[in-house]
Formats: sequence, C-alpha cells, structure tokens
Amino acid sequence: MSSDLKAALLRRCRAMEIPLVGVADVERWENPPFRPWMPEEFYPQRIFPEARSVIVIGLPVHLPALESAPSIWYRETYLTVNALLDQYTYRLAEYLNEEGYPSVFVPRDGYGGIGALIKKPVAFFSHRHAAYFAGLGTFGVNNMLLTPEYGPRVRFGSILTAAPLPPDPVMTEEVCNHCMRCVEMCPASALDREDYPAGLTDRGACARNSAELEKRRLAPCGICIKVCPIGKDRVFYGREDASVYARSERRPDLHRAWEHVRSYGGK
Repeated sequence: MSSDLKAALLRRCRAMEIPLVGVADVERWENPPFRPWMPEEFYPQRIFPEARSVIVIGLPVHLPALESAPSIWYRETYLTVNALLDQYTYRLAEYLNEEGYPSVFVPRDGYGGIGALIKKPVAFFSHRHAAYFAGLGTFGVNNMLLTPEYGPRVRFGSILTAAPLPPDPVMTEEVCNHCMRCVEMCPASALDREDYPAGLTDRGACARNSAELEKRRLAPCGICIKVCPIGKDRVFYGREDASVYARSERRPDLHRAWEHVRSYGGK
C-alpha cells in the first residue's frame, strides 16, 4: 500500500512538472552523517510528532537569471520559485491528508525576514538536510546541497507526513569537486575551505551582507551558487567554464548583459 501511495504521489509531482522528488525516513535524522550535527529539536519528528516520512521536492533556479546576481532578475526568480514551492508542498500535503495520512507542508524559508536571520541565523527546519536524506544530492563547500542536475541552483520544499513511504537511497557519491570558487568569490568572506561539510564559517556575515542587499531590494546574494561549476544545467546553457564570472575577457557579451540587468530595478 505504501509503495502504491508513493507511486501516486510521484505521478502528481510529474503532473506539476516538479523535476526533483525524494523521500526520507525520519529515523535517518537520528544517525548523523557528519559532525557537528543539529540538535534534536530540529528533527522532523520533533516538529511534527506524527511524522514517519519526509517528502522533499526541488525546483531549479534558472542559471541565466542567477548569473546577473545580485539583481532584481535573480530576486524575482528566487521569490517565484519560493512561492511555487509553498503551493506545491501544500497541495501534496493536502492530497496525503485526503488519503488519510496526517501531513503538513513546511514553508520554504522559515524566518520572517533578514532582520530575524541576523538575530538568529538558522530556521526551525532544514530543507537542505532533508533533501540530503531524501537522496537528492550531497553537501558542497558552500554549505548548499549540490545536485547532479542543477548543482546548488535548486530550492527545496518539504512535507512532513504520517505516511510510511518507502525511502529513497541516500546519495553516497560526493558531488562537490572542491574547486573553492565559492570560497574565493564570497563577498562576505563567510566560507572556509576547512569548514566543509559542517556549514558556514560565519552565518552572521552572510546574513549581514544580505541585509545590505535588501536595503537596495536586491537580496538574496546568490554568488556562491552561481559560480559553482557542478550541474548539467551548465552544459544546457553553455556555461561549462565557470571561470567566466571572474574573467570578463572570456565572455564580454555575458558581462555586458549582467551589468545591464544590475543597472535597473534596485535602489
């Protein structure tokens, strides 16, 4: 029965044109893959005690829009993807409720704004860790989940459900190639090559940089995910050479386009 339910759920995801879907058993949180690990109050079964499975969906951030970051183009793309994630996860949770399995969606960010993030730079639930346990990717030096399809250029949303769904295997092959472009090009110096995979060296610095961009209505930053060379989307858009972001002579046409976009829409 649980396998039939999962198959029906996957069909719904395909109908919604959701490209990435994975399922994790909540017990996986109790066996941390690395240290330091999150406190137990962040586990899905602590947030929703009925939870037996976590369904994670991923939507890509289109690389050409992201390349102009920080910009109004990337900001609007980011907000659009966030809105779709909330709508899709809500609809999937409601479907599971109708099937008799108590379920609830988790909002894609989980904080009320950058001011709240500066005060406490962590959300009540990590979609990235859920996506890892659901087999969608592995962590990179930039503290993002890297997927084979889109590298870190993916936003995730989650559903906590009482349905005992068959889990997907956790990805064991490391996706990150440790090129360190994210470390070298981070405008806030928030990343450290020695901190992988535990997380950001300085979450506060990242949040403060976002706060400055927010004053200009250009947040989020996006630099560490646009310079990452991982992902089939780079091949699709003809961007295999990720060094183009630091060396304008490689593609002056692209740099002209990015500067044009950045010149409009912000303060």
